[in-house]
Amino acid sequence: MEVFRLSKKKWASELSGKGAALKGARWNSPGTEIIYTASNRSLAMAEVAVHLTLGTLPDDYMMVTIVIPDDVSLQSIRESDLPRFWNSFPYLPVTQTVGDNFIRENSHCLLKIPSAVTKGDFNILINPFHPDFSRIRIKSIEPFPFDKRIFK
Repeated sequence: MEVFRLSKKKWASELSGKGAALKGARWNSPGTEIIYTASNRSLAMAEVAVHLTLGTLPDDYMMVTIVIPDDVSLQSIRESDLPRFWNSFPYLPVTQTVGDNFIRENSHCLLKIPSAVTKGDFNILINPFHPDFSRIRIKSIEPFPFDKRIFK
């Protein structure tokens, strides 16, 4: 399987959950390392674009393609498994508990979770502490210029 991550150039070659652990996000509390990826390039872009404006549009983003062997352990969560308003903004602490528990239990390397930005698409969260993590590789890192028309 291939997954995608849009990252600033400075951090593009590092597969780490340290950035997510700094402030936390929808699926992790501060202090919990987890790697956010998307099941397709468009979703990776959308997940970042919702936090940007034309005035804050960066010019140093890279699209990172990550290869995950098909037999790496994966847990799936359906939208129906999540609490009401799971996709609200700001996000609810209960969604952070989902990711925190996933990391703490360390039973799977991957967590397939619905996207709060694009209904019907999925994010793939990666547990950097799971033994299977060592088998995950970056395939390519390419410049990703945002199309300014998105931010009109």
